Parts: sequence; structure tokens; C-alpha cells
Amino acid sequence: MPMLSDVENGLYYNANGKGIPLVFIHPPLLTSTNFKYQVEELSQKYKVITFDIRGHGRSAFSKEPITYQMIGNDIKQLLDHLKIEKAFICGYSTGGSIVLEFLLNHKERALGGIIISGMSEIKDFYNEKRIIIARLLSKIKAKKLLGLAISFGNANTFEIFKMMYRESIKGDIRNIKQYYNCSLHYNCTHQLPSIDLPTLLAFGSKDKAFHQYAKILHEMLPQNELRVINTKHQIPTKAAKELNQMIHEFVVKIQQGQNR
Repeated sequence: MPMLSDVENGLYYNANGKGIPLVFIHPPLLTSTNFKYQVEELSQKYKVITFDIRGHGRSAFSKEPITYQMIGNDIKQLLDHLKIEKAFICGYSTGGSIVLEFLLNHKERALGGIIISGMSEIKDFYNEKRIIIARLLSKIKAKKLLGLAISFGNANTFEIFKMMYRESIKGDIRNIKQYYNCSLHYNCTHQLPSIDLPTLLAFGSKDKAFHQYAKILHEMLPQNELRVINTKHQIPTKAAKELNQMIHEFVVKIQQGQNR
């Protein structure tokens, strides 16, 4: 089991394939298994790197509270460990906020960003309520209940559900709660115009609660491409083929532009 020992008690990661590096970031409670379909398909052309955030899945509990800045620093350490100078940083849901945080603070290590159903802040009642409920369940240590609900919502097959659930309940509820708390309070919207790296925005047409966040990112990020997929929020599992093709097209386009 590959572990980055430089990060506190150990950060679990996997690196598959060869080529341009793509780093994927999962939301709270879920783990790197969220990107099973991206690993399987994209690793045929790229170096696909997934990891479990501290206190999630197979990564060790973090005594230091989880923050987005910490997660960004851990990604940088992981790139150092793998001897990778730059990578595309890809995040799903609240993982998309960490992409933005990384592009703001470690842009010298990024080729660009890929934000999947993500946001620069939470400002609507529906999503705020969902995160508050998840954080509350974390406080009362209802990890199995939370794991069942979130794994079921993200899975597209029973086998994927079992895999997601099995990995989710390995996490430490204290760090999971901290990640939820960061997600509720993070806001970098005012900094978006300063992000000068190319960014792909992938959103679901049926994910109406997130359309306002797609609009904010599309209007405020200087270099972005907005793509809409006919699905709900859970794009990495429920629209994997379409997402993987979009990522491939985006990476090829950026590389061709840089080579001119």
C-alpha cells in the first residue's frame, strides 16, 4: 500500500499510468475510490494520481486540523515525492474548491485546473443545509449512516456502492468533520480573477443547485471553458465516459497551445 510517510502518519496514494500528470481530489467522507473510472480509462494516456485526504479512507488521522491550505500543501509534497514538476489539478464537488486554493497558492506547480461540480463558496440554502446536516452527523459520530447515504448517492452500481462505503467508513470522523467545516466556510470568489491558469469547468445540467456556482466561475475566471453534461451532481461516477473525454480534450488543447 503506497503511503507518503512525510505527511504526518501517512498519506495513502496511487499513481497509475504514464504521461501528463492528473491529480484528483475527493470531497469529505468519500475517498480516492470516487475516481475509479478516471483511473481505469485516463491512466491509459496519462499519469493519474489519486489520494485519500488525511483522516479519510486509508490515510492516517491528522492531529493537525484539516484545512484547504493543508490539503494543498500535501498535494505539493506528493508531487515532490513523485518527482513531478507540474500537474493538472482536478477536484470533484468541494474538491473543486481545493483546486482553486492550489491554483492561488501553488500555481507554479499546476498546468491548469479541472473543477467538477465545484464552487468557490457556498452561498445557497440547499447546499449549506446539506453540509450542516453532514457536519452534524459527523459530530454525533454517525459515520456509517453518513457513509451509506453519500456512497449510495454517488454510486452507479452496487459494486461501486460497496467499494465506496467500505472505504468511507475507514476514515476518522474528527478529520471528516473538519473537512466539512472548511467546505462550509471557504470563500475565494473575490480572488478568482487572479487565477491566470486554464481551467475546465464540468457541471451537470440536472444539478440545478450548482448552476449559480458554474456561472460565478465562468464569469470570473480569466481562462476557463465551461462544459455541461446531461447528468446530476455525481459526474465522476454517473457520467464517467463523458467526463473522461472532456478532460482528455482539455489537456490536449492546453498542451497544443503551449507547444505552438
